Amino acid sequence: MADVGEVLMSVLSTIRVPKPGDRVHKDECALSFSSPESEGGLYVCMNSFLGFGGQYVDRHHARSGQRAYLHITRTRKAKEEDNNSGSGHPPKKKPTRLAIGIEGGFDVEQELYEEDVKVVILPDRQEVTSEDLATMPDVVRERVSYLVSDSVSHTLQVQQWDGEVRQESRHAADLKQLDNGVKIPPSGWRCEVCDLQENIWMNLTDGKVLCGRRYFDGSGGNNHALLHFQETGYPLAVKLGTITPDGADVYSYDEDDMVLDAKLPEHLSHFGIDMMTMEKTERTMTELEIAVNQRVGEWEVIQESGTTLRPMFGPGLTGMKNLGNSCYLNSVMQVLFTVPDFQSKSVPSNPPSYLAKLGYGLLSGEYSKPAPDPGDENGASEPRGDQIGIAPQMFKALVGRGHPEFSTNRQQDAQEFLLHFINMVERNCRSGSNPSEAFRFLVEERIVCQQSQKAKYTQRVDYIVQLPVPMDQATNTGETLQEAERRREEGDSSAPTVRAQIPFTACMAALSEPEILTDFWSSAVQTKTTATKTTRFASFPDHLVIQIKKFTFGLDWVPKKLDVSIDVPDTLDLSALRATGQQPGEELLPEVAPPPLMTPDVEVKGILGSHFNEEDDSLYSPLLSPVLDDSTVSQLCEMGFPLEACRKAVYYTGNTGIDAAMNWIMSHMDDPDFSAPLVLPGCSSGAGTTPTESLSEEHLATIVSMGFSRDQATKALRATSNVLDRAVDWIFSHLDDLESMDVSEGGRSAAESEGGRDPPPGPRVRDGPGKYELFAFISHMGTSTMCGHYVSHIKKDQQWVIFNDQKVCASEKPPKDLGYLYFYRRVAE
Repeated sequence: MADVGEVLMSVLSTIRVPKPGDRVHKDECALSFSSPESEGGLYVCMNSFLGFGGQYVDRHHARSGQRAYLHITRTRKAKEEDNNSGSGHPPKKKPTRLAIGIEGGFDVEQELYEEDVKVVILPDRQEVTSEDLATMPDVVRERVSYLVSDSVSHTLQVQQWDGEVRQESRHAADLKQLDNGVKIPPSGWRCEVCDLQENIWMNLTDGKVLCGRRYFDGSGGNNHALLHFQETGYPLAVKLGTITPDGADVYSYDEDDMVLDAKLPEHLSHFGIDMMTMEKTERTMTELEIAVNQRVGEWEVIQESGTTLRPMFGPGLTGMKNLGNSCYLNSVMQVLFTVPDFQSKSVPSNPPSYLAKLGYGLLSGEYSKPAPDPGDENGASEPRGDQIGIAPQMFKALVGRGHPEFSTNRQQDAQEFLLHFINMVERNCRSGSNPSEAFRFLVEERIVCQQSQKAKYTQRVDYIVQLPVPMDQATNTGETLQEAERRREEGDSSAPTVRAQIPFTACMAALSEPEILTDFWSSAVQTKTTATKTTRFASFPDHLVIQIKKFTFGLDWVPKKLDVSIDVPDTLDLSALRATGQQPGEELLPEVAPPPLMTPDVEVKGILGSHFNEEDDSLYSPLLSPVLDDSTVSQLCEMGFPLEACRKAVYYTGNTGIDAAMNWIMSHMDDPDFSAPLVLPGCSSGAGTTPTESLSEEHLATIVSMGFSRDQATKALRATSNVLDRAVDWIFSHLDDLESMDVSEGGRSAAESEGGRDPPPGPRVRDGPGKYELFAFISHMGTSTMCGHYVSHIKKDQQWVIFNDQKVCASEKPPKDLGYLYFYRRVAE
């Protein structure tokens, strides 16, 4: 014991106390996915706080000289057998809460762990236990105890999402209530407009009793409570029938969410309702959503819950632990590492990149091993499909760093995450191979002025085909309407929903048919007129991603999910959608800019008088303002996007409608200047622009030292108001633009200044035949991208496999008609 104490004293100076902000990596090896549950446990360097598996700790000691490590091991605790279950598995309880993995929610198996923590001194691996520390001097014990006492949780994080997490309404504290003498009886409520007796809400300002919203499946109310809010602006309503002494459903129409009302007893008492004597007579919104989920059957069908699935193990069949709402990340990364371009990035390097580490963890098979059944201490029972798997904690922290959504533990949209990750890959693969090129393709947009019949061609880079869902093309419309009417009449919400069946051919037709532009400024006729826009593929990628646009907005701009079944084909031939470019004999629209747009009722020359100078517009350029479609800007703002971003979306899509503006926003959300003010072309001053002469030479030199030209550095700094950090982010997110244009000091391209050069080359894309085969799809369960669950199905050696976080099994009935994101690969001819 004395020897151990002396050794520990000798390395005491290398044991640091974690400071605020220090991250102690106690759950994952920095170089692999070894964890405290792995064989040999995890060693945490007590100086750098990095974790290392047993196969790497000696190497770290040899290279760093560090000797003191915190050694953590975890072992599963056996579950107690349920005496009422002959199979050894307790009967599943019906969920009463819109959550997963927590009390009252959808069931998920949670494992309990016992943890052992000690200090190990290398190279002799002398161990210092907690009993040893108790006999040592205070200075030693206190220094070590900071790390020992801050032990990891005894239970692993499990997947969980909760639709009941509600915030206090900003209207509750000072809610205006009218003294109009209205008193509400304790029962017998009816809508004051249509006499409906279900889904009844009382407005907490004036006591109006009205029916709620109509749901997407035809059930619910007739929207009278919503219409009342739109007429009066009175924001809060309580669902009558859900009031109990413990609370009630309160909805804020202004905040568009279920909310908490700390003054609810007082607000109810104002209209004669004693909250303490009320009893629940109607289902809450949470219970209704659970019923919808169960009736729709997405959870059972997509997860293939009705069959016993055969667990699969081996290379490329590695499960991923859910870190708390990380199923969107797990599903996307499982599919990406089926693509050869990403698989090539999985080769271990020194030091390993996070992408290589993740790829090796998924593809090597090293972590694709059955997790022992907690009920069998010897681990000899039949595997349940769970795996040891990998927990991508460092990877999730890296890709989410600085992002307002992906840095949180909230559920996210898998499509948005895919684009975010591709954007990160683009930024970090400026030199060397770029795996995101597998998905990159060119889109050609052909706009034809209907008055002059002259055309305009533009190209843009894209990574995902967004496929619209034409609900009016459903082949079973009559059946769905009859079912909705029957449920309304009989009040039967337990019957299975008749899902709308949409032909895939109808979705493709909606994508390829010409779009009518009613407010197009034609340079040929020098006025606004009608035009048609046709979208085609200018190149076909090696791998094609198709998003089914299931998530949309209703007439009241409330987000909703379309419950549809689409007969997505196993093979796809898009050859007919290849762009053909300018047609023989077709005239192009003149390259003439629209006339300057000015703020209405402002006569610039009249204001400036004799100070007006036609040679220099810098004096009046701040007064110029684009004429934008206010209704489109307003709709985008109501969705929660910044005002300036909405104005730019409408401006840069030429006032062509909400869909085009939404596509622009989704494609530019990661731009550093996304929320910066809109700057008109031609303005030489104002927000967002910086004259060349005022640029910081130090900033220019810094960016040039990173390998960029002075012209490129100039463009980046001018675009970001001479802010270095923003300029660096901007330049990495605009590499394609910079590589195809040499920017001069005056802000014009070399081609513009010399006039005689050929147009610069476009971004690098792969191209080939437009014939594809389906190899993977990602499905979503739930009513919103902000909640629910994602799983992926991937074809491996002609066998469909379901990846459901840590469960990896052979798929019996892959639900290809219910997918959200579909992944195709080119078929070799």
